[in-house]
Amino acid sequence: MKVAVITVAGVSSRFNTGIEEEKKCLKAIYTEGDVQDTLLFHLLKKCGFADRIIVVGGYKFEDLKQYIAEQVSEKEKEKIRLLYNECYAGLTSGYSLYLGLEEAFRSSEPDEIVFAEGDLDIDDDSFAEAVNAAGNVLTYQCRPIRASRDVLLYQDGNGAYKYLFSSAHGLLQIQEPFSGIYNSGQLWKFADMEKLKMANRAFYEKDKSETNLLIIQEYIDRIPQEEIRTACLRQWTNCNTREDYKKIRERWRGEER
Repeated sequence: MKVAVITVAGVSSRFNTGIEEEKKCLKAIYTEGDVQDTLLFHLLKKCGFADRIIVVGGYKFEDLKQYIAEQVSEKEKEKIRLLYNECYAGLTSGYSLYLGLEEAFRSSEPDEIVFAEGDLDIDDDSFAEAVNAAGNVLTYQCRPIRASRDVLLYQDGNGAYKYLFSSAHGLLQIQEPFSGIYNSGQLWKFADMEKLKMANRAFYEKDKSETNLLIIQEYIDRIPQEEIRTACLRQWTNCNTREDYKKIRERWRGEER
C-alpha cells in the first residue's frame, strides 16, 4: 500500500503579513480566482498514485474541511483522511508529520510513504520521478542556496546525509568536512516502515517541539547510505508570500495553454 502524507497545519504567518484578521487564510487553499487553483488541490492531484492520502491540518481547520468537502471528487475523498493537529500553534512542523505517520501505521499497512509539505509547488514530472524511484528518496532543487530561505542537505566526510537550516532565517555553518551539498526539495519517500516507526517514536521521546527534519534525520541515520537515492526537482517553489502564489499561478496557467 502506498500512502501520501501532506501537512498544512501552520498559521501561514508570512503569507498573512499585513492582512486584516478577517481576511487571513490558510495558504494551502488560498486562491485568487478558480477555486481549484490552490496548492492543496494541485498537490492532491499529484498524489493520485496513493492508496491513502493523509492531510494534517490545524490553522483554519474548518475552512480546510469545507474546501475538501466541496472541491474534491467523491472518489478521491474516499482516499483522504483529514487529521486535526490541536497543537498547531504551539509546536512546529514535526508534530504534524508525527501525527500523519502515526495515522498511517494505525489504519493501514503501508509499503512506502511519501511526505510532502503542503506549501510547495513542484512540477508534475519531477514529482512523479521522485515517487516512482525505487527505495528511499531525498529530493533537492536546482536553484542557488540561500541560508535565509532554504534547507540545506549535505553529505559529511563519510557520505552520510544530514540536514541544516536556520529557523530564524539567518546564516548557516557546516561544522564538519563535507563531500556533497544540496538545496533540499522537501519531498521525501520512505521505504522501510519499521525504521520509520522507530524514527517517529524517537522524535516524540526526544523533543516533539522540533521540526519534521528531526523525524527525517532519525530515519536516514538508520538507513544504509546505499539504500538512499536523491532526485532533482526541476521546478520547485516554496509559497511563503502572496507574491509567490501569483508566480505559481502563472506557471499553472502556462501549463494549461
